[in-house]
Amino acid sequence: MKKGVIFILHNKLVKNMKFKNPVLLSDFSDPDVIRFKDSYYLIASSFNHTPGVPVLKSKNLVNWKLIHYVYQSLPMEKYSKVHHGDGAWAPSIRYHNGLFYAIVPFPDEGIYISSCTDIDKGDWSEPWCLFEAQGVIDPCPIWDEDKCYLVVGFAKSRIGFNSMLGVYEVTPDLKTKLTEYKIVFDGHHTQPTIEGPKFYKRNSYYYIMAPAGSVKTGWQVCLRSKNIYGPYEEKIVLMQSGTSINGPHQGALIDLEDGGWAFMHFQDKKAYGRVVHLQPVEWIEDWPVCGKIGDPLLPGIPYEECEYLIEKESDDCIPVSDEFRGKELSLIWQTPANKTGHCYDVNDGLTLYCTYFDEEAYHALNLTPNLFLNKIALYSFEIHTRCNLDFENDGDEAGLCYMGNVYAYLCVKQIRGKNHLLLKEGNFKQTEDGILEDIPYDQGTIEFMMRYIGPETYQLGYNGVWLDRTFTATVGRWIGGKYGIYAKGLKTGGKAVFDYFKVEEI
Repeated sequence: MKKGVIFILHNKLVKNMKFKNPVLLSDFSDPDVIRFKDSYYLIASSFNHTPGVPVLKSKNLVNWKLIHYVYQSLPMEKYSKVHHGDGAWAPSIRYHNGLFYAIVPFPDEGIYISSCTDIDKGDWSEPWCLFEAQGVIDPCPIWDEDKCYLVVGFAKSRIGFNSMLGVYEVTPDLKTKLTEYKIVFDGHHTQPTIEGPKFYKRNSYYYIMAPAGSVKTGWQVCLRSKNIYGPYEEKIVLMQSGTSINGPHQGALIDLEDGGWAFMHFQDKKAYGRVVHLQPVEWIEDWPVCGKIGDPLLPGIPYEECEYLIEKESDDCIPVSDEFRGKELSLIWQTPANKTGHCYDVNDGLTLYCTYFDEEAYHALNLTPNLFLNKIALYSFEIHTRCNLDFENDGDEAGLCYMGNVYAYLCVKQIRGKNHLLLKEGNFKQTEDGILEDIPYDQGTIEFMMRYIGPETYQLGYNGVWLDRTFTATVGRWIGGKYGIYAKGLKTGGKAVFDYFKVEEI
């Protein structure tokens, strides 16, 4: 990539070109995908981050753009504070009778539904609770004649068991639960940790596509039955085999415009997060075998490189940089909780206000709601962001961070009327971050820098100077690492204005 280019051009379609997996080198965990007319729409989990449940669009399943989110904020007061790993878990997306539905599990609260009539506009309704529950996760509906059923998995941390799938009957408008769940598959002996189910119907069979064997080392299972409640036959349809694509599972079976089929799934890639892959699908004796097929009796093998399945040219991509032009915040930014107060403005620059939240958030960056974070989307890169400091009070602070369960950041903070450049580190288990370096800083502007050397090393710097220390990039709670900018303080008044946020591949 040339310097200055601010978009991911990981896969650009040329006639007869092969694409490389992952098609989304970014943490769009637990993807579900549907086709509507000639376009494809993907949603993913977002956990405690807001806006929540991203919606992406593609014409060819390889080139994607981020078009909006289902939630501008999470619909519970709890998420005014940071709760790592809670929130919106693996969702599903479906279209039925003129409405698009986003079916989203909150593992501590229940199953929530939003609908819209125009998915390109993203006119999502306020979410409603289909039913309250703890530990009922990964819901996906199927409409069959005049009835609707919901398949779910179970989170042992909340409900006390896992490795099983259940089915509820619900009203076709997804407003009311009609029955309690009935266990339709027990995977303890053959498919341990089975979860993430997705419902389909084809040739009189009901299918449940579901991952098993754990995120990092598992595989993709297909279950089928001619009765919605089973019994279900089982077949492993995708497995890592000798490839570098570990745990290829949890995703979507997709019917293509031309009658073909595809499967999109994630791979846990440590600090890069759960990145998204695309595989062709071949139906063999009414089983959807995914990826490269050798012996048709064995599971498919994930492709690292494959021919385009849909020959439609596209330059769609997700930006990684931001010039902060206009008056709207780019969709690439999320915060780890619902935003508090009037914490930012965009007006040819991003102004972050040095707001106070509470003592925990002031002393530990990972508990600060108003962190403006972005996903890792390149293997190796540099970040440069210029910040104009307009501090008024002791405690005013602004900086650039890497955020994972162990994190580091470089910031300027006003202490006893003087600004100090601080290199700090923290982790999710501690309530106060530690200072590694403290340098007096008397300038009103600073360019913060970060250099990420894949796969797991990063370094911080400022004004063209790299600090000697290096850090290990860690994962978050169910997510990859993120990087971003912030401002906070003890009193209102101070602010930091960021002129740009440039990310360049190296």
